Formats: sequence, C-alpha cells, structure tokens
Amino acid sequence: MLPLSFIQQTRPLLGDEWEAFEQALQLETPVSIRLNDKLHPNLSYNKVSWCESAYYLPSRPLFTADPLLHAGTYYVQEAGSMFLKQIIKQLIRIPVYALDLCAAPGGKSTHLSNLLPKGSFLIANETVRQRANILAENLQKWGNPHVAVTHNSAADIGQLSAAFDLIVTDVPCSGEGMFRKDPDAINEWSLADVELCAARQQAILTDIWPSLKEDGLLVYSTCTYNRKENEENIQWIINELGAEILWVEVDDTWGITRSDYGYRFYPHKTHSEGFFVSVLRKTSASPSSTHSRSKLDSRKKQAMPSSEQFSEFLQKDNWIYSENRGKIYAYNKQFDDIIYLINRYLNIVTCGITLGESKGKDFIPHTALALSKAVNRSSVSSAEIDWKTAINFLSREAIDLPESPKGYILLTYMSVPIGWVKNLGNRANNLYPTEWRIRMNIDLNGIYESPMNSKL
Repeated sequence: MLPLSFIQQTRPLLGDEWEAFEQALQLETPVSIRLNDKLHPNLSYNKVSWCESAYYLPSRPLFTADPLLHAGTYYVQEAGSMFLKQIIKQLIRIPVYALDLCAAPGGKSTHLSNLLPKGSFLIANETVRQRANILAENLQKWGNPHVAVTHNSAADIGQLSAAFDLIVTDVPCSGEGMFRKDPDAINEWSLADVELCAARQQAILTDIWPSLKEDGLLVYSTCTYNRKENEENIQWIINELGAEILWVEVDDTWGITRSDYGYRFYPHKTHSEGFFVSVLRKTSASPSSTHSRSKLDSRKKQAMPSSEQFSEFLQKDNWIYSENRGKIYAYNKQFDDIIYLINRYLNIVTCGITLGESKGKDFIPHTALALSKAVNRSSVSSAEIDWKTAINFLSREAIDLPESPKGYILLTYMSVPIGWVKNLGNRANNLYPTEWRIRMNIDLNGIYESPMNSKL
C-alpha cells in the first residue's frame, strides 16, 4: 500500500498516467545486465534502448553461480542508470579527469570506466569504508586500469580546487524509485525524509562544487520521483552555485519523460525503476587551485620499486610502479599529476592496477592483476577449468592441476581469467582473496543458467 502523502505528492506529476504507473509498481522488477568488453557473446535478449551493451533478462538467474560475473564480464544494473551512456557519448569528446562521488557499489563507475574517452582517469569515491571496499572489488573485477577508489567526504574532495572536468553525483535520496524493488522502502519513506534528503543533497553539492572546473559538467541523479529532490534542487544549483542545464538527444520511442530540468524514467514507460537525471555546466568561477601541475616538481620524491620482478605481467605501456604497505601498484605515467593529488589529499583504497606483493625474491600476483585488461597473458602459464572447478576456486576451496607446470598459474573459465593459483605439483595454493570468496552453498550437481546463454 502506497503512503497517502506519496500519492498526493506524485499523482500531479503523472496526471492521466497515474493508474498505469501504480499498476507498474505491482509488476515484477525488470532484470538488466550491462556487458563489459572481456567477452563478446551473441545474446538474443531484448536490448536496453539507450545502451546497446545492455540487455533485459527474461528472469533472474542465480548470478552468484556464474563465474563470468565474478570475472567482470558483465554487471547487473538497473536500466535507467545506463542512460549515462547517452550523456557521455554526446557531451564528452576529449579526455577528462572524472569523479563518481557516491559510487558504491560500482554500477556507474564500471560504466564510466568504459565510456570515457581514451586518456581519461576516473576517481570512484565512497564515504563508508566497507562500501568502498565493495566498490574497489567490483572495479578491480571490471579490469580497467585507469581508475582509483577513494573513501572521503564531499568536503574532503572539495578541497581539490578545479580538479575535475566531470563529476557524477548519484546522491543519497528518499528512494521512491525503489518501492517495487525493495518493499521495505515504502515503510521507511516519509515527507520528512524527503525534506531531509533534499537538504543533505544540497550540502553535498555545496561541498563538492569547488572541485569542479569552470565549464565542467555535473551529472546529478536520484532514484526518486518528487520535485523537491529533483527539479527544485536543479534550480537551486543554478541559482546558488552557478550553472546551466545541458540537454542530450533522446529517441521518442525510449519512453523517457523530459521534464523542465532533466529526464525522468517511470516504470510504466521505460521498463526500469524510478530514476531522474540532469546535466549541468558550471558557469561560476572556480577557486584558484593550489594544486597546479606546475607545482608537482616540488613534491617529495618517493622511491619506486624495481620493475624487474613484475613488469612482464603487464602489456607494454608507460607504467609507473609504486609500493604501499608491501603491495605493488602500477599506473600510467600520464596520470602522474592526478594520482599525486589523491595520494596526498585523499584516502585511497586502490589506485591503478594492484599487481601483488613482493616477498623476498618472490612476487605473489594479486587477483586484480589477473582480471585487469592490461595483464600480459602471453607471459604467464594458464589453465582452462570447468564450471565446478571454477566454483570451488571462487569459494576458495582447494583445487588440483596435475597437468599444469609448477609455479603461478592464471586460471581461465570460458577463456576469461578468474584468478591465480600457485601450483606445487601435489596441490595448488588458492590465491583468491578471502573477502571476495563465494559464501553461498552452491549445489555442484545443480543446473544453473548463465545470462551468457549457456548452461552451467
């Protein structure tokens, strides 16, 4: 039962469409996935109209039982959020420094990392450390190397004056668009919460605004319907912070509703959950930056580890290697300036590619390296495994590779890397991260369907 105050607030927005909207909320939630470019399956599902790499599934499979999900070949994401594809495609044509401010669990960040022009760098941020760890896991599985994950407040990041060309803010909201997906959201909703969320959103935007360059773009989105958190906040940004709205071309057949301040996704028209998005260009002057590139030479030089032990694991590029708490990381030299800034001013969870750990003369590769698109597969031994072996591996169980050579072995499933083992001959040490392991008890004799149109 929808709250009366919600009905009174929302019905005027829909007019004659109210009944269709209300009926849509009683239907089963659509399931949609977005493909990475690690695998190129020929899928027969209906496509998401505004994102050609995304599909609707006819039913929800047991995703946990699919090694291809853990390998980062696709992401389960609400379809409306994928409209980001049109925004980036139509408005971003040159390399940028981008920030996804409220990024966990990683849907928009994984998407952005594929969409941004070559030469771009993305910082994906999450305030809560536990959620930031989940964000880092999903981005490492996705495999794009030019990404950092941080856990900071908007106020912390706002101190990086004029650092970003693009900021994506999927701000915390009252969650009206989640009513169908999460029935508990109905019980938690109230008009007071709407007011509280709107005020919190304005505080977040005020804090982050100095870090956006003049003429930079802000993508503002919520998963709620009311005007206070959507259109009224956009007007507030225009009036108080200094911005103008930008528009993108939208096909009429997509069912997206253009309001006076952005785009609305209603479940009875777009086969998605409730979603609002607006794009703004910053017209106000940014504070003078104290972190200009010309000042980078004065920074304290950090001793870099020798690359002899691990450079062969990466495809050739202009890599810089760094060490932090025993772990080795790699990033491209062209991003030295932005990485210096975040190293100095922000709390980093992961940055670039986590290669592994050096222990004496031995180098222990990290799973993030195995899943990275920059891994040099020709330089390592690999072994293709079947579904049961893959599930055991991802559950961090012991596996045997009697026909493989001794040493570090890159395991692949359907030719896609999923992680490392150290083969000792009589046994293989499982190097999959404990915190990433499958915790569900999966029946290895069961039959499961993969979204990639295959039986498991």
